[in-house]
Amino acid sequence: MGTPICVGITGASGAVYAVRLLEVLIASGLDVHLSISPSGREVIGQELGLNIDLDRFEASDLLGHPNEDSGQRGRLNYYPCGDFLAPMASGSFLTRGMVICPCSGTTLSAIAAGASGNLIQRAAEVHLKERRRLVLVPRETPLSLTHIDNMRRVTEAGATVLPASPGWYHGANSLDDLVDFIVGRICDQLEIENNCITRWGSP
Repeated sequence: MGTPICVGITGASGAVYAVRLLEVLIASGLDVHLSISPSGREVIGQELGLNIDLDRFEASDLLGHPNEDSGQRGRLNYYPCGDFLAPMASGSFLTRGMVICPCSGTTLSAIAAGASGNLIQRAAEVHLKERRRLVLVPRETPLSLTHIDNMRRVTEAGATVLPASPGWYHGANSLDDLVDFIVGRICDQLEIENNCITRWGSP
């Protein structure tokens, strides 16, 4: 399945983006290494009605299907947010990039300050120091000056800030279309082929 990709889910609104992103990545045959913060778990429960046990995680609880290799399907590997011995905590573990979706203001602040308090923040720090792709998907609105300054700081450090601000120009007809717009743009940043959106100028 090649070089894996890391995904962090934190406690900002927009859990639907994270679940759809995982579906697309796994369907693309990618090996995904996932961690979910406790606040991320709470948002998933509130917004999607899914009960996720962070200590006894089952992929089927989040994605609705078993975690198994078949055909082009990738594999989902889960690590608790407090596990600093997970592969993604080390720069020697090669990845093709990392996405934090959604990215909470607290997580953004920790990454901007280089202050790792959990596995997700540590993995983001690793991707910055190793000069690998790091995509942060905040959904906060409106933005405070602190948020804006933190976005500037992580961008200067090498991250891509990709706000969950879906476009309408691709002929969106449903909420699923708007979710896919963001997921498609995330995949584009990671150079992952996808058919999530109709490209501008396409027939």
